[in-house]
Amino acid sequence: MALTIYQLTVPAFIQGFGVLGKLLDKAEAFASEKGIALDELVNARLAPDMLTLAGQVQRVSDTSKGAIGRLTSIEVPRFPDEEKTFADLRERIAKTVAFLETVQPTDLEDSGSREVTLNFPTLKVTFSGEEYLSKFVLPNFYFHLTTAYDILRHKGVPVGKADFLSLA
Repeated sequence: MALTIYQLTVPAFIQGFGVLGKLLDKAEAFASEKGIALDELVNARLAPDMLTLAGQVQRVSDTSKGAIGRLTSIEVPRFPDEEKTFADLRERIAKTVAFLETVQPTDLEDSGSREVTLNFPTLKVTFSGEEYLSKFVLPNFYFHLTTAYDILRHKGVPVGKADFLSLA
């Protein structure tokens, strides 16, 4: 039996946000123990041309909401990218999960054959819903989730693969 678009999106996204929340828990405990200002972690990045931790959380949120919006006719909430604290990041995560929890399996029926067009500044790409999910959404979601993990790991937060896989 093949997994549905719903099964490949909403539960996976919610699990990813659970991972992100636990990573933030560990980061806060680490910062407190080491006397590191939390804004140092919120603004941390792996390279000068990469997004900060806050930017990674924002993209995980936007990717999941955007996928639902493009694969259904549901209007998605828009959040300004203004998060500056761990509390702000947690609020963004909570609001995104609350939205995702409103999505029903029936909302995504037949979304695999839906046409999705993405317009980038120098490129326009059209996918079927299945292609959009497999070639853009899931890789993008996990790229930003992994990068958030990597930023925290790079800053010394004691996280490992088990944390990322929700096994810890």
